[in-house]
Amino acid sequence: MNFANEYRAKLRTPDQAVQVVKSGDWVDYCMGLGQPVLLDEALARRKHELQDVKIRCALALTPRQVVEADPERAAFTYTSWHFSGYDRKLHDRGLCDFVPMIYRNKPLYYRNDLAVDVAMVAVAPMDKQGFFNFSLSNSATKAILETAKTIIVEVNECLPYAFGGSEECVHISEVDFIVEAGAMKLPTMAAAMPDAVDEIVARLIVDDIVDGSTIQLGIGGMPNAVGSMIAESDVKNLGMHTEMLVDAYLTMYEKGKLTNKCKTVDKGKGAWTFCVGTQALYDWVDHNPFLASKPVDYTNDPCVIAQIDNFVSVNNCVEVDLYGQISSESSGPRQISGTGGQLDFVTGAYQSRGGKSYICFRSSFEDKKSGQKASRVVPTLPTAGIATVPRTQVHYLVTEWGKVNLAGCSTWERAEKIISIAHPDFRDELIAQAQQLNIWRRSNKR
Repeated sequence: MNFANEYRAKLRTPDQAVQVVKSGDWVDYCMGLGQPVLLDEALARRKHELQDVKIRCALALTPRQVVEADPERAAFTYTSWHFSGYDRKLHDRGLCDFVPMIYRNKPLYYRNDLAVDVAMVAVAPMDKQGFFNFSLSNSATKAILETAKTIIVEVNECLPYAFGGSEECVHISEVDFIVEAGAMKLPTMAAAMPDAVDEIVARLIVDDIVDGSTIQLGIGGMPNAVGSMIAESDVKNLGMHTEMLVDAYLTMYEKGKLTNKCKTVDKGKGAWTFCVGTQALYDWVDHNPFLASKPVDYTNDPCVIAQIDNFVSVNNCVEVDLYGQISSESSGPRQISGTGGQLDFVTGAYQSRGGKSYICFRSSFEDKKSGQKASRVVPTLPTAGIATVPRTQVHYLVTEWGKVNLAGCSTWERAEKIISIAHPDFRDELIAQAQQLNIWRRSNKR
């Protein structure tokens, strides 16, 4: 086949390509750095022509023009699988709706249940075999395109080419329209700089990591601090299996700690499903056979994770109650982020031989409304609070005051352990609340 001729035949301007969208359609923007920019702008320009266009997205890293141009939501209804800071602000203004999910199930949602009339995805330039690479956002992209009635790719010359384990590309024969974006600079996200509290928590976790462990790091200052401390430690021959590829892995690699040599699955390869970070991280991804882009129903499958010996999962949370329920995505009814893959990795890591999962958090914070210090350990999750990880799945909890293992513990043991790592200023109050909840031993002399 002459792919160059087919490419030219399918080439459109952004305004031409979005003419395929009709009132009432479901449009999918994919996620993260796989989201279109020029197509989004062109679709926004049609706001006076359209009604009831529903748009699915996830982790928007730049403003979505379909929202900015239509704050009345007269034409476009914008939803997100996982909130970025931008999505969260939109949600607070009533301009973005949340789609609950367990991340590993996202491809199944599309293949089994969801309708997609038009899919728009940013891709790397076509290779000589006629394939467009999904670059920094494998995730559920292939499943979305398989479901879509019409596929439009937006080619960005700045997107790196990510070698894949599977489902990392789409062939031109499957694409309906092509839009060229030129060399459009990618949004970056600098790693959060760890402070003293982050470093204390990181040390408690790093002390448990053995040579040959495989590491999953979530987003945020504490997981980044763990990665940075690993890079400076004596631990050797670490592996990478993660949903989010972050700069901490590059740091570990540059320090000679990340080799993937001891992995019992994908030996020699660092598996990941999406990437957000610095330009240096994106450059590391480009044509790098050390890394393998995989769909999220592989990277986040607890059955796959469980096959990897000494798996270590490190993630953040917002608050934890005395029963051990973890909220990592909401503050009461206010949605902050999403479940993501936290439950996937908590489950898989515990099933791994020698594996451990850590949920880490600061024991206290300053309440923005009152200006007073508040505890992240609460007696029960607040009304409408979301339990990201149920109490039955929690393994290790870590704060600057210590780490505790809740696996197999009774309700009173959980209460004792959790209070022991709460901020000291709140422990007496938490004990009194545990007594009211009947989860505190009467024989306990504290």
